[in-house]
Amino acid sequence: MVKENRITEGVIWKPLLSFFFPILLGTFFQQLYNTVDAIIVGNFVGTQALAAVGGATGTIINLLVGFFVGLSAGATVIISQYYGARMARETMQAVHTAVALGIVGGLIFMVLGMALSPWALEVMGTPDDVMDYAVVYIEIYFGGMVFNLLYNMGSGILRAVGDSKRPLYFLILCTVLNLVLDLLFVLVFHWGVMGAAIATITSQAVSAILILVILMRSSDVYRVYLKEIRLDMHILRNIIQIGLPAGLQSSMYSISNIIIQTSINAFGTTTVAAWTAYGKIDGLFWMIMGAFGTSVTTFSGQNFGAQKYDRIRKSVRICLTMAFGTAILMSAILLLWGSYVYQLFTADAQVIQVGMEILYTIIPFYFTYVCVEIFSGAIRGTGDSLIPMIITCLGTCVLRIVWIAAAVPVWNDLQTVLLSYPIAWIVTSILFIIYYLRGNWLRRRIRHMGFAPEERSKGAKS
Repeated sequence: MVKENRITEGVIWKPLLSFFFPILLGTFFQQLYNTVDAIIVGNFVGTQALAAVGGATGTIINLLVGFFVGLSAGATVIISQYYGARMARETMQAVHTAVALGIVGGLIFMVLGMALSPWALEVMGTPDDVMDYAVVYIEIYFGGMVFNLLYNMGSGILRAVGDSKRPLYFLILCTVLNLVLDLLFVLVFHWGVMGAAIATITSQAVSAILILVILMRSSDVYRVYLKEIRLDMHILRNIIQIGLPAGLQSSMYSISNIIIQTSINAFGTTTVAAWTAYGKIDGLFWMIMGAFGTSVTTFSGQNFGAQKYDRIRKSVRICLTMAFGTAILMSAILLLWGSYVYQLFTADAQVIQVGMEILYTIIPFYFTYVCVEIFSGAIRGTGDSLIPMIITCLGTCVLRIVWIAAAVPVWNDLQTVLLSYPIAWIVTSILFIIYYLRGNWLRRRIRHMGFAPEERSKGAKS
């Protein structure tokens, strides 16, 4: 029997916030995996090493990992809907299918990543003095890909049933472990970039093992039994139907970022290093927005399964308010004190100068992305993932590529490349506002699932 949870009952803002903060902190510590690598190699190995652990390597990693994480979002939606509807047998089948998908996906991406990454780095125009470092880092990273995807899938399962705290605890532990191993391998053993990569995959392995142990010891319907780990083809089709558009959307993001990274590489190692450092700073914004998006997706999924549609709309309004406030506050802080943050990564004055140029161009427009994350998350939680994918790909990804192809040859400078971000965010936000306010997406999903027509909840409070 599915246990009671606060997501489908009572006030909305309290469980939404209690769900959001562990996700945020968890994402923060997950982000620290690579950020710690960047800080340590940037300060103790050099500018070339800093460029190697971010830049093109980060873009390639995000391409493959992002696709799987997007695909696994389908599993999170399916599990949250089954769990919200109190369908115990279906919840169990979906959980075991999700774990099996994590294992299979990890093995496939390990092979693809290790085989194709050197070629991809060369195609992207990675500077010669960075190439050797980048190849070492990325091949070791992909060698541990099974652990990475298993942790992400296991965390998605726990979040789908309303547990966002335990993934956080494991991440905190493993981030500390990553820091200790980084210091040991880079500063003591002098393994350089190789040491940073080994530290990262070791920490990811520990986090994956911990999350699997929790799932295997659970007393709830989402308990994992080793002998039951298999791909249920019916559920897999449902996962792919929802998750594939999200995976393709993530891949389009990464492809557009690869094109942008290629443009950045043309400006030399200093600019690549500045872009790498900015990526770590920028990651703070994305993990906050991602936490809001994950929260509203799970909230929407469980309430859709429970047929409490008014709670979906109220959760969207609350998330929008909090996300807009956060985006504006972050922009102000970084615009005022961003230079001090850059100094965590490097003492190179030229790198910091270029980094601040990047920051001043992009950060004032953070707020324009909020609607993209919140509306797409809520809509996807109901199982409607195709249209959000199309809107995001056309607005955020294709438009960005078109801008790079059309504008950069005419105005060949860094500023032109950077403007692709706010332009794409503004257009995509407008498209999502129009789609959400029309409301057809929710009525269409209700009919598809065979649910009763919408009845507004009188007892729900925002």
